Amino acid sequence: MTTTAHIAMFSIAAHGHVNPSLEVIRELVARGHRVTYAIPPALADKVAESGAEPKLWNSTLPGPDADPEAWGSTLLDNVEPFLTDAIQALPQLTEAYEGDEPDLVLHDIASYPARVLAHRWGVPAISLSPCMVAWEGYEQEVAEPMWEEPKKTDRGRAYYERFQAWLEENGITQHPDPFTGRPDRSLVLIPKALQWNANRVDQSVHSFVGACQADRTAEGDWRRPADAEKVVLVSLGSAFTKQPAFYRECLRAFGDLPGWHLVLQIGRHVDPADLGDVPPGVEVRSWVPQLAILKQADLFVTHAGAGGSQEGLATATPMIAVPQAADQFGNADVLQALGVARHIPTDEATAETLRETALALVADPEVAARLKDIQAEMVHEGGTGRAADLIEAELAAVRDEER
Repeated sequence: MTTTAHIAMFSIAAHGHVNPSLEVIRELVARGHRVTYAIPPALADKVAESGAEPKLWNSTLPGPDADPEAWGSTLLDNVEPFLTDAIQALPQLTEAYEGDEPDLVLHDIASYPARVLAHRWGVPAISLSPCMVAWEGYEQEVAEPMWEEPKKTDRGRAYYERFQAWLEENGITQHPDPFTGRPDRSLVLIPKALQWNANRVDQSVHSFVGACQADRTAEGDWRRPADAEKVVLVSLGSAFTKQPAFYRECLRAFGDLPGWHLVLQIGRHVDPADLGDVPPGVEVRSWVPQLAILKQADLFVTHAGAGGSQEGLATATPMIAVPQAADQFGNADVLQALGVARHIPTDEATAETLRETALALVADPEVAARLKDIQAEMVHEGGTGRAADLIEAELAAVRDEER
């Protein structure tokens, strides 16, 4: 039996970064640990529902419901805000935890101050990754080509100089790239099936525990219409939802398809009036209880974010992947390679292509069989219970060293 401890979790105010870890937090609280959770106010209530104590700090990042255009369009546009936010967050978090230092730090991959604080406090830090992790060769195959041009610019050099100076101010000699991408210990909260080059991941560092899902009835229920022969859910997640033209193609593809019922999530940045006439067999929502619908759906049209992808796999739902940003393009390719989805770029996602692809996917017995196999594999990865066991093992190891 592990002695109870104070565990501190750190994340940013983004649903896709907070949601994957909440069940792990809930389980740690149930096991008697005191868990504090450093989070901006926008998601404090969600964190509190897990049983953790929110430690509030103010972020400069776009909020969870921000217009996706607020994130910019280039690589430096995307990464600079995280460094700026980390630098201004560190003093807030230092103050919040003064006299209340934890025994162990858990952190989302985007929470740079967490690793700094763990170093300062002399306690172990475990990354809880909501998406794929780096494999042997990742730097050469992905990071270096991606950064080759930005690093030649004054702006790119200034970014790295600023990051390195901040780390050195805090006693960390590591280069920013391994600091952000190579944790000492990591729990990967996605199925191993979704990991790129899984056979080249160092599993002495990264433990795949799979999806940590739970009862989500608090998000609301959904009932499949009695006359629906097929149900298709279209959702581009919570961030990159400003795609009215794509939604109109989905309406054309499925709105009048005999026997099909379409649930169309459009987010908060699209006016339903921009969609034109909506057929009677269509639900248009700004938000949906996604997992509840997927448990009853026959097809999922998704942006292929890590969360949505694993929910599609967990519910054995065939997918059409229409990626929008970041790791979604790679996830779409992985899903297609698994034989459970088709990757269609947004500019090729016409009504005709969507309809033709949908009909082929839902009628293919090999797709259904592969989904069932992956669903069974996911059950054996251990999920929430295994994640909590591994965290407690790290705590026990530290205490053994202290004796």
